[in-house]
Amino acid sequence: MPIAWVTGARGFIGRRLTLYLRDQGLVVCGVGHGHLPAELWSQAGLAKWSNSEITAEAFDQLANEQGIPDFVFHLAGGSAVGASLDSPLEDFTRTTNTTARLLEWLRTHSPRSKLVVASSAAVYGDTGATPAEESRRPAPVSPYGYHKLMMEQLCHEYSQVFGLETVVLRMFSVYGEGLRKQLLWDCGVKLMAEGDSIKLGGTGEELRDWIHIDDVVTMMHQIAALASADCPVFNGGSSVGVRVRDIVALLSKSLRRTRRVEFSGIRRRGDPIVLVADARRMASAGVSCRIPINLGVQRYADWFKIARTE
Repeated sequence: MPIAWVTGARGFIGRRLTLYLRDQGLVVCGVGHGHLPAELWSQAGLAKWSNSEITAEAFDQLANEQGIPDFVFHLAGGSAVGASLDSPLEDFTRTTNTTARLLEWLRTHSPRSKLVVASSAAVYGDTGATPAEESRRPAPVSPYGYHKLMMEQLCHEYSQVFGLETVVLRMFSVYGEGLRKQLLWDCGVKLMAEGDSIKLGGTGEELRDWIHIDDVVTMMHQIAALASADCPVFNGGSSVGVRVRDIVALLSKSLRRTRRVEFSGIRRRGDPIVLVADARRMASAGVSCRIPINLGVQRYADWFKIARTE
């Protein structure tokens, strides 16, 4: 059976991806942060878990015990704009250094592995009225976005100079069951609290392209076959922009909690006003989002009602 490695396998996307890949018939090994007893590996979709930094030593151990990977899904790195603003050097180290170590190990030990790299729409900055095509000139507005762009540039370097077969997925606003942070979680907590109103940051008019976690992992798996020395880039989005205030209204309805919603009017530094994908390239590859936003938010609400009490 094909062997897949997942870096950052215990993060929000990584946890769902390992199970999905296992169900697709791959032997999945994970590396990243988080204690996971060996008796729970199978339950997590893993044949092997390495609780370690993203280093050559960790990769050597995985290769010696499980074999050279056919596919590597690189999810390790910074995961939030806010954290990158508070600690830009840490975000740089987590995103760019880990990618450089992985690329160098693949170059010297496994140059035929296909590499799928999880990047972010944050490389675009504010897309404005027109959905962002992959050819759009990057204009990040946060350390997080700049570091994801640097990561992509490293991938292009190793693909074009050394022939590593790579594909990059620029993910837009990923959400779904299991996400215990960001807008939906924070809003859900406030909606379930006592009171007649809740207050959120921003204006509520911010436009985002929301993509459910199940669509994300499907995309990652399907575009792996498209990895090449050209290092193609794909947008992971739906081409549909939905306002933050409308997402909040959907969640309120799904949770059956009627509250007056007030927005502070203060936009967080580093957050674009509009961030929407042009998803035509992904569609031309035969991949598209299957979960509409109303269904996805309902699924999240159903999970949230249980998760918040755990």
